[in-house]
Amino acid sequence: MIPALMPTYNRADLAFERGEGAWLYTADGRRFLDFGSGIATTSIGHAHPHLVKTIQEQAAKVMHVSNLYRVPQAEQLAARHVAASFADSVFFCNSGAEANEGMIKAVRKYHAENGHPEKFHMICFEGAFHGRTLATLSATGNEKYLAGFGPPVQGFDHVPFGNMNAVRDAIGPQTAGIMIEPIQGEGGVRPADLRFLRELRAVCDEFGLLLALDEVQTGMGRSGKLWAHEWAGIEPDVMSAAKGIGGGFPLGAILAKEHVAKYLKPGTHGTTYGGNPLACSAGNAVLDVVLAPGFLDQVDRVARHLWKGMASIADKHPTVASGVRGAGMLIGLQLTPEVLNTDLQAAAAAEGLLTVAAGQNVLRVAPPLIITEAEADAAVEMLERAARRLTPARAKEAAK
Repeated sequence: MIPALMPTYNRADLAFERGEGAWLYTADGRRFLDFGSGIATTSIGHAHPHLVKTIQEQAAKVMHVSNLYRVPQAEQLAARHVAASFADSVFFCNSGAEANEGMIKAVRKYHAENGHPEKFHMICFEGAFHGRTLATLSATGNEKYLAGFGPPVQGFDHVPFGNMNAVRDAIGPQTAGIMIEPIQGEGGVRPADLRFLRELRAVCDEFGLLLALDEVQTGMGRSGKLWAHEWAGIEPDVMSAAKGIGGGFPLGAILAKEHVAKYLKPGTHGTTYGGNPLACSAGNAVLDVVLAPGFLDQVDRVARHLWKGMASIADKHPTVASGVRGAGMLIGLQLTPEVLNTDLQAAAAAEGLLTVAAGQNVLRVAPPLIITEAEADAAVEMLERAARRLTPARAKEAAK
């Protein structure tokens, strides 16, 4: 008999009663170091006092009014994002998939309004993940995710990640833009080479295309800068954001330059919940923390410390892991073919550490940005104990 809660997830048998900082607690008192952050979402940790107080105070006033009226909290949050980024204007929604849907619409609308409605194709990349709606699944291009949902939405052309020749070959009269994650999270924590990102910006300028960045997972300080594309010294035309911008409260956003944003006029795009007073109050509270002087410098410093620890696991356990990749506090441990990432994920949980599996047999760690070096060290120790459990030679000896 089907459960009341639709079985769309393979859930671990864990339920958390409360959280504090980087830690989660079950009802029976077990404590876990959360290096998954709800898949890179609880950016400033669990029960952050400023975020909690802000949500409580706003909830007691007004939570939702709809976008039929002005929302001062949204106006303030948009102005702050504009001041801190490349963007001239921001649209708020509820999730990353919604943000990516809106970003795709914005790119298509830009070309249609400029006399080229035939330009609606986006060049996307193998290994991408852009969401679970029909359009974002098509942008993702993963056959496993698309199976059973009818023909993919038209207009998404996929090329190998990091291959500039393939990008140039894919550009045609229908091409509208290029859509890419600066670091493929779900696809295996694969960072785009910074030179490649700069070349994408240049080719968009050369052919009159729009550069659309998916920073749903990589944004809001995750890479050590506010937005990951800042490491490449480039600016997109339009960008999607979500996950960490609400600190765990559902919030997504489309950030765009004026030449793109100006075509999303009344009637072209909308949302009921998006940008409501409660969500945007949460977003403002997160920005209070992330934009505070020295915060991102601290993230970068602790992330580099964590990276060294993760790399040491690959050095000490070459039969389990072959290396690390990623950027900032989005790090992937590449496992050997003999060890499945789901097995190491389970072994780490048994040691008290929560992680997230990713593509290409990678184990992903994406802790809250507020972790200390001591917590990074604790996570590495737990992961090392988990790796010792799964060392193939030890497993074979135990089986004799």
